[in-house]
Amino acid sequence: MAETYDKLKTIELRKKHVGPSCKVFFSHDPIKIVRAKGQYMYDENGERYLDCINNVAHVGHSHPDVVSAGTRQMELLNTNSRFLHDNLVHYAERLQATLPDKLSVCYFVNSGSEANDLALRLAWQYTGHKDIITLDHAYHGHVSSLIAISPYKFHQLGGSGQDQSVHVAPSPDIYRGKYREDHPDPATAYSDEVHKILQGAHKKGRTIAAFIAESLQSCGGQVIPPRGYFQKVAQHVRRAGGVFIADEVQVGFGRVGAHFWAFQLQGADFVPDIVTMGKPIGNGHPMSCVVTTHEIAEAFSSSGMEYFNTFGGNPVSCAIGLAVLDVIEREDLRGNALRVGNYLTQLLIGQKEKHPLIGDIRGVGLFVGVELVRDRVKRTPATAEAQEVIYKLKEQHVLLSADGPHRNVLKFKPPMCFTAEDARFAVDKIDHILTVIEKATGLQTHSIIASENGTSKRGAMACEGNGHHHSCGKENFNESFCQEGALSCDRVPNKRLRT
Repeated sequence: MAETYDKLKTIELRKKHVGPSCKVFFSHDPIKIVRAKGQYMYDENGERYLDCINNVAHVGHSHPDVVSAGTRQMELLNTNSRFLHDNLVHYAERLQATLPDKLSVCYFVNSGSEANDLALRLAWQYTGHKDIITLDHAYHGHVSSLIAISPYKFHQLGGSGQDQSVHVAPSPDIYRGKYREDHPDPATAYSDEVHKILQGAHKKGRTIAAFIAESLQSCGGQVIPPRGYFQKVAQHVRRAGGVFIADEVQVGFGRVGAHFWAFQLQGADFVPDIVTMGKPIGNGHPMSCVVTTHEIAEAFSSSGMEYFNTFGGNPVSCAIGLAVLDVIEREDLRGNALRVGNYLTQLLIGQKEKHPLIGDIRGVGLFVGVELVRDRVKRTPATAEAQEVIYKLKEQHVLLSADGPHRNVLKFKPPMCFTAEDARFAVDKIDHILTVIEKATGLQTHSIIASENGTSKRGAMACEGNGHHHSCGKENFNESFCQEGALSCDRVPNKRLRT
């Protein structure tokens, strides 16, 4: 494919005309992508990269059915939702059919940030309250209202960024969090933390409008909440007059495999009051949605203020959204996420037995995290090592990212057409890179044996209650159940690599 500019000129013009806060992957040697297909991206030289990052190109880059649907509708009509059009109501009907019955009213917008911002407005209007409870390390979007409820962002402001109307609950992380995999009931323990926040706010005369959480925390480090946690939180929040907002922007549309929505992993007895969705909804086309109950929608309407979004729910976006739903169903991408995700997880479990740098493996479907640590007993985050893995993988034409509060969690969230062969290829590259790093840093396989001694009893306890960690004994996702130690290490490289 012909380029308008060579790579150096593109970099020069980007520096000149694009805001410096807008970062690129691999800033010391960014990749110039000129086309993509399926789970592969291609640079200006025709070099192919395996995409393990892109949860936006949900059904695969440049899927012909999605491209064709958008093109056909664009040739006919694109206008706003004040005119009647069948695409809007057809898509709303199809989307609602994937959700519990009570979630029946849709508002179409253009990005995950718009969706979450509107969800807050719905909660404020319905409850008459103002305060929001969010999870530590959460990220919900880039607009001002969402930066205010995203510790992932406002912690970067030196501690001065948290508003008094925002309350931060511990992330329900059973590997690194306050209550770990050996706790008899982490769901209750973490939900009790939310209850304490509610009580504290009430004593200060404050009222809670909503609790908001990603159904699975992504930027927070691929965190899988213990089953039952959302039910208990929702009970506390609703008793206090608030609502529960489930953010599915990163993890919805079948990525978890077993269900269409990640919040459904909690069980059939849990239904949020508001669900937000984005990224995968349009396979790269800018669209998103908020779905809520009739009661909340009626309260929002009662304010007397019309809600209008120029591009939200336009005929082209809805045609693309319908095509994405069709592809998910026709190509059995939920089934693929389950099969390939399980295979990927098993491959990574095998690597955990081999590499002391791997402290934890967690995930569901094609949403998998690999947490790297320098010491399995202390769980010291291997931040620099994780960044080294990312850069070395890029050299091997595999694109992966690292995130979490310590930037030490390798994140798999590839297009849903990802294959078993792709999983094997990526894991083989990780195996080789970790072997080189461990040899250079002096970490050896005997470290695994040492870290496991005296921990098998705790491992057995953990396996009984936390179903997202798939196996017990030596193959348990979290076989080292130990106290968290210091975050420093003599072997830490001074240079911190970032993507």
